[in-house]
Amino acid sequence: MQQKNMHSILLSLWFILIEGVIQLQASHYHWVVTEAPYTRLCGTKSILTVNGQFPGPTIYTHKGETVVVEVVNRSKHNITLHWHGVKQPRNPWSDGPEYITQCPIKPGGRFTQTVILSLEEGTLWWHAHNEWTRATVYGAIIIYPKPGTFYPFQKPDLEVPLLLGEWWKRDIFEIYEEFRATGGSPNVSDAYTINGQPGDLYPCSKAETFKVRVQYGKTILLRIINAAVNQILFLAIKNHSITLVGTDGEYTKPFTSDYITIAPGETMDVLVHANQLPGRYYMAARAYSSGINVDFDNTTTTAVIEYEGVNLNASSTLSLPYLPAYNDTNASYSFTSSLRSLASKDHPVNVPLKVNHRIFSTVSVNALPCPANRTCEGINGTRFAASMNNISFVLPDIDILQAYYYHIKGVYGKKFPKFPPLPFNYTAEFQDLALEVSKHSTQVRIFKFNSTIEIVLQGTNLVAGLDHPMHIHGQSFYVVGYGYGNFDKNNDPKNYNLVDPPLQNTVIVPRNGWATIRFKAHNPGVWYVHCHLERHVTWGMMTTLIVKDGKDPESQMLPPPPDMPPC
Repeated sequence: MQQKNMHSILLSLWFILIEGVIQLQASHYHWVVTEAPYTRLCGTKSILTVNGQFPGPTIYTHKGETVVVEVVNRSKHNITLHWHGVKQPRNPWSDGPEYITQCPIKPGGRFTQTVILSLEEGTLWWHAHNEWTRATVYGAIIIYPKPGTFYPFQKPDLEVPLLLGEWWKRDIFEIYEEFRATGGSPNVSDAYTINGQPGDLYPCSKAETFKVRVQYGKTILLRIINAAVNQILFLAIKNHSITLVGTDGEYTKPFTSDYITIAPGETMDVLVHANQLPGRYYMAARAYSSGINVDFDNTTTTAVIEYEGVNLNASSTLSLPYLPAYNDTNASYSFTSSLRSLASKDHPVNVPLKVNHRIFSTVSVNALPCPANRTCEGINGTRFAASMNNISFVLPDIDILQAYYYHIKGVYGKKFPKFPPLPFNYTAEFQDLALEVSKHSTQVRIFKFNSTIEIVLQGTNLVAGLDHPMHIHGQSFYVVGYGYGNFDKNNDPKNYNLVDPPLQNTVIVPRNGWATIRFKAHNPGVWYVHCHLERHVTWGMMTTLIVKDGKDPESQMLPPPPDMPPC
């Protein structure tokens, strides 16, 4: 009891330290991470859950509020939790990625995380951020407008979170360890899910297929989250168009389409009008996979839009909506490149027009020689890797934030390159085998407070050219440009959108193409940059940005909370 009281006193002191900087309208959650038997998907399987739920609990809050989540780990595995898309102003301590901003919460441990919301509004999500634990440990964050303010579109009659996921029949920890040991590609999933259910097209799931019940003439706000581990998805609804009004916790100009492309890490708020002949209609999602000779789960998950008044006992044959072909890169690019910020008086655009720092970074899949006396399952007997600017990032044993804050030497280097070490024709069909080998290192890039940064992310055709959903922690960024082929520094910037580019936290770099992002580094701390395909993270497609403190106390990192997990 004395230890618990001391813990409460220390946390209270920490809240006092940050009071006056943020308004503490804190919602408190108590989450317990456990292994629980899950029986709803074709037999019993033990999975990692939060409070026994799959998907996990939803956080409901308002713009600018603070949420406190006490995380207790009663599983036999290490765990960390990340609040995806929450900028956490001045508070990287609760951001969550393992060995970047914290060491994991060990079995039997606990950590009280303070989730500080600022400008985010709409739908975000939270998920585990170590190894592949996020396969089952994830949930929605719904951020309503501040009391007294409203959506920039007509208020919907119904709001429904839709979490898209991936499901393996085998234990995910076995899949992960086997994948790391072989050096090859991981086993693909056995199913995709919508709110934890694969749907009618899979055995054993039909009775519990997720259903959205609607009244004719009403409008539904679907809050869609792609929590899949390794797969970009197409999603559509039979006979219903979809109007996008928000992405990654920001509003967009309304954009109507027959389908959406949504990458792991992305969230999308869409309006669906129930204006069709009352009946039952499939909502369906399946893979978008642009890589050549890349294995993927080629199944389709379904949910049902069900109008009230329909005789549910009558037999009816449902048909699937049109979805682009799994390798339709043009369909994916067309949707993604059509996004625009709302750019209104209440939701202005602040694109940096002057840039202090420019980074040009390749994002590549690599192949390494197989270690002696080993058999590797990568291409031509190699071991797969992945990189940014030819560096496959190595996670340290002490988290980078702690090393930075306490000036611990030897944990990381400061030389993440601004440009590729060896320029080449990045998107050529055939590549020199020598280019496929990456270097393993722990290199970061450091910026002064309030620097304006432009990053060009260039996809390459090394080993396997495919799309990469790149995510940055701690800040949203404006996606000012996309294109196919090699980025042309002289001509492509002439076509940048500096008027109403979308403000996102995750961007899809198209296969054999590029994407340019801009942002102001006004959030001091240590912030992770990585591909949101977990196999690429495991292979090393990541780096870290460090933003120094500003001169004023209001522009400096908060002190660490008293219960940071030990390394």
